[in-house]
Amino acid sequence: MRTVVIFLVALAIAPASAQVRSKRPPVAQPFTTPLSQDDMRNKQAVIETSRGTIVIDLLPQSAPNHVGYFMKLAKEGAYAGTTFHRAVKLGIIQGGDPLTKDPAKRALYGTGGLGVLRAEISQEPVTAGAVAAVLQPNKPDSAGSQFFIAVTDQAALNGEFTVFGRVAEGLEVAQQISEAPTDDQGKLTDRVEIVAVTIRDAPPPEPVPFSSESAADLAQYRAVLETSRGPVTLEFLPDKAPEHVRNFLRLAAAGVYDGTSFHRIVRGFVVQTGMVSTRSAPLTQKQKTLVTTLRPEFNDTLHVAGTVSMARLDDPASASTSFFICTATAPSLDNKYTAFARVVEGMDVVTAIEQEPLDGEAPRTRIELKSVRVAK
Repeated sequence: MRTVVIFLVALAIAPASAQVRSKRPPVAQPFTTPLSQDDMRNKQAVIETSRGTIVIDLLPQSAPNHVGYFMKLAKEGAYAGTTFHRAVKLGIIQGGDPLTKDPAKRALYGTGGLGVLRAEISQEPVTAGAVAAVLQPNKPDSAGSQFFIAVTDQAALNGEFTVFGRVAEGLEVAQQISEAPTDDQGKLTDRVEIVAVTIRDAPPPEPVPFSSESAADLAQYRAVLETSRGPVTLEFLPDKAPEHVRNFLRLAAAGVYDGTSFHRIVRGFVVQTGMVSTRSAPLTQKQKTLVTTLRPEFNDTLHVAGTVSMARLDDPASASTSFFICTATAPSLDNKYTAFARVVEGMDVVTAIEQEPLDGEAPRTRIELKSVRVAK
């Protein structure tokens, strides 16, 4: 781990050669933003890349001059055509060097656009999603246009770099970029271009889906489980377990269940699915915010064939995303697991899944929950 952290620090600081550094004239007057806190408050930077979009919440209260300079460059179009030129797999990605507009200057990537800003170190930690200024080696007051995004927590960098933003959306895009091929210097071998950076007012927080509906409203919804063996339709029991119904509907609508698998089958008992770790693709940043644990809502619904209930660990308050469908009467589960729905169509599909060849309780062939479609 220590070797990785040292490598991250080396990459986060532009590796300019002594010759290049000696030719760079000293900055007589560091940049000071003419923008007020009000001008910069509640702003986001939308970075459109050739791999997807990353949205950053800017932090003028922590680093006003860095935010002001970033906003100035963005409005001038200075980032358009630059690239994310360095990466550490599942560590950081680095971009914003104006020299990266020219593929012929690849040898100099990481040396451009620096020496403009004094450090504005704050208590903002370099955790996953932190956006911080790149520096010249051993020069704390040498930031400029270059920045790096921490894909995962980088505690060793805390207090060493100016954090001026945090990823609000698209951390998964940054992660994908960090996993792109690199050469022995950590430079990306393929161009990952920044198409444009635009500044906008941060939109108001979105209301949490399915948070205000009454039990009667929730009862009108159905969920269609599109499995690789056929569809299964559920109706809900919001009068028995309203918060579990809300949770299931919001996870389904956000696509959290898409691409999970039926990972456990116990014949004459249950088939189980919905576990995030079985997804064919990782959750997006937005999807992750919806995954939580639930307080139990044990009720008098009997666990019979077709009853849908939440799986959990020993802690009754540990249910999260995984759920099971009973294939037979299971009185041992009554009042110990939260039943929140029942199968109204497709029980034959559940039966077919139950009969799949097994290794212990695991299906030999992947049985996918391709999607969950919410409808009224």
